[in-house]
Amino acid sequence: MTQTTFPLVTPSALRDALAARRELAILDVREEGVSARRRLFYSSIAPVGRLGLLVGQLVPRRDTPVVLVDEGGEYTARAAAQLARFGYTDVSILEGGVSGWEAAGFEVFTGTNVPGKAFGEAIEHRLATPNIDAVTLRRLLDSGEDMVVLDSRPFPEYQTMNIPGGVECAGAELVYRALAAAPSPDTLIVVNCAGRTRSILGAQSLVNAGIPNPVAALTGGSMSWLLEGLELERGQIRTAPRPDDATLADARALAQRAAKRAGVIEIDHATLAGFEREAGTQTLYRFDVRSPLEYEAGHRTGWRSAPGGQLVQATDEYVGTLHSRVVLADDDGVRARMTASWLVQLGYLQVFVLTGDDAAVELESGPEAPVIFRAPGRARWIESDRVAEALEAGTAQVVDVDSSLAFRRAHIAGARFVAASALESVLERIDDRSRQLVITSGDGVLAGLLAAELRNRRDGVVALLGGTQRWLALGLPHATGDEGNLTGDDDAWYSPYHYAPEESAKQMRGYLAWELQLVEQVERDRIASIDVIDFGTPTHARSEARLATLRGTA
Repeated sequence: MTQTTFPLVTPSALRDALAARRELAILDVREEGVSARRRLFYSSIAPVGRLGLLVGQLVPRRDTPVVLVDEGGEYTARAAAQLARFGYTDVSILEGGVSGWEAAGFEVFTGTNVPGKAFGEAIEHRLATPNIDAVTLRRLLDSGEDMVVLDSRPFPEYQTMNIPGGVECAGAELVYRALAAAPSPDTLIVVNCAGRTRSILGAQSLVNAGIPNPVAALTGGSMSWLLEGLELERGQIRTAPRPDDATLADARALAQRAAKRAGVIEIDHATLAGFEREAGTQTLYRFDVRSPLEYEAGHRTGWRSAPGGQLVQATDEYVGTLHSRVVLADDDGVRARMTASWLVQLGYLQVFVLTGDDAAVELESGPEAPVIFRAPGRARWIESDRVAEALEAGTAQVVDVDSSLAFRRAHIAGARFVAASALESVLERIDDRSRQLVITSGDGVLAGLLAAELRNRRDGVVALLGGTQRWLALGLPHATGDEGNLTGDDDAWYSPYHYAPEESAKQMRGYLAWELQLVEQVERDRIASIDVIDFGTPTHARSEARLATLRGTA
């Protein structure tokens, strides 16, 4: 099927569609590493090789207008054909891709989660979020200052590395847990993340809520800490405590006030039922903003897990349809309201918080069930022991399509890595048809999808049952490193932390500089609908006064 089968949208027409503020999904169908080098502000990344895994949740309504983007026509026709096969009925292609967009005089961005990160920079620019530098923080920690460091990243990121003495308190948990984490109202609360965005959002959440404590964001997060030559802790398990009933009541009152100030609309179950009936004509996302472990223990049937802090920073990974309805829920009256107070300010979503008695709500347990679109037919599967035997006999070849970062950490010995979107083209060069072709991925799901597609063009294709994770769990031969990676870093955005030590510092400085320039770039582009609200609480002045004293400038 050729590209001309699907309608083309000019860059100017796409700008007009964005200005109309109607439902629209812009999907960048290149691999993440490629998209991160040159992209549109409001695009969501949905690589053509992973489209069946991602699009059902990114764009749940199949008659949503979808515009596909690549660099200049290399993937969009293939992606459009897939979407048509999946049942999407209003698919078009950006004429000229990102190159055409740039040639039309429109702004091209770099990086990942651009709307959320630009939002964080706009907040600091507009509200002057209180902040503290790494050297001052180290001095205060050494002197025994009355303070607590709350790490606003999810627990797995925190456990990888953290500011010494820091406690995990991810994103939307901050207002929920901060009052319990701080020994007294005078305790200084410092919020950090890996870079800037979640530090800013976290500290400003506490300011917006009007907590009694002085608050500061760690300028530059743990990157700035490392750049100052300071050491991080690793492998910690500290988590901020949950509030008792009285403290929770205080936190809920603060969250209610913040949500009201932001214009958040609260709905009951009857209104939600109406939204659900209308989901065929107006896109509806339903997100549980509690922690993933709480979600797995029990959640509303059919709802997705989206921890609040991650949802705000990485909205484009959860919501592919602009100007859609987004309903948030928790079980405490704090986390959903605070998350909603931020999403409203992004300016391109209709945001609601579900309230009311949940006693009769149907719950289910376990991890989120993905929405997967498959090619016709089924993949053939093979067990790990058979693959191990075939590799030893030289009768099998393994291609890993999961992630170049995961491949670097550990992969099947002798396997080669190929980015999923490039699999068909690379196979033309490397495929030895005298050997069985085994496709693997992390849990095997993506491998199964791609193996099913390849069966129509290549005999003897199988997917590894349980994927690389099961292979490693069984203790079968494996290797580390990049040898065998045939497509480099095209598939993933490499954060500064992923580089070798001698290169990491340079990458960190570049990343922090990129975040800082986002405000100017967004203002130049004039496409973002960000509307930062000043909540006018006394916490900001109280924080600045405390920080001035600590810096010796009062």
